[in-house]
Amino acid sequence: MIDRYSITASASTLSDRFGVDVPEFYKPRYNATTTQLLPVITHTAPQGISNFYWGTSPAWAKNKTLGEKIVNVRTETILEKAAQQKSLIKNRCIVPADGFYAWKRLGKKSFSPFRFVSRDAGVFSFAGVWEEYDDTDGNEFHTFSIITVQANPLVASVQERMPVILDPKGEAVWLGKDSTEADLLGLLKPLEAEYLNHYSVSPRISDNAADAPSLIIPAPPADQFGNLTLFD
Repeated sequence: MIDRYSITASASTLSDRFGVDVPEFYKPRYNATTTQLLPVITHTAPQGISNFYWGTSPAWAKNKTLGEKIVNVRTETILEKAAQQKSLIKNRCIVPADGFYAWKRLGKKSFSPFRFVSRDAGVFSFAGVWEEYDDTDGNEFHTFSIITVQANPLVASVQERMPVILDPKGEAVWLGKDSTEADLLGLLKPLEAEYLNHYSVSPRISDNAADAPSLIIPAPPADQFGNLTLFD
């Protein structure tokens, strides 16, 4: 499951890269995680950044287990469920990012975190879908999920799944109002391994409350308890 990523670019960089207006509430995230309000660009409002909850809102998360069906949507089943098929056609979004995290299993209860970035160290995006909900008090909020695929060989050396990563051409199709279902499904594939780099990072990334520039700095491979390991 993909449940951590980073978007550390400045507002001006995002504006230039995606051709959008970036609101004042935007701030870089070094450890973007579930239930947080995070920037997305929807195909219904592609001119600007929106702030949606990843997976669900914090209030709902207290009473509902966050599962892969909320945080991630698998390409293998996206057309098997009516709600997901509706989202694919009507509620698409892209999620600006400049890296994502994955944990390599070292033992039954031991994992080491890695960060995956593009080879040019630039900003990219994940393909996503979004939903609109009303809570028990009648308040409206929006959530998004990241679409995942079977990992390419590089990511597979750490874990089995990876997000669908889009380039500018793919983003134009994903956000295009006239894109067909065939156009959209054609984008749901793993990015070739040659376009990615990865490196180990501090196990502090496992702390949901941690969010600092030091989290994206390469660190010696270590498990979530801080024990150094020879595995990379």
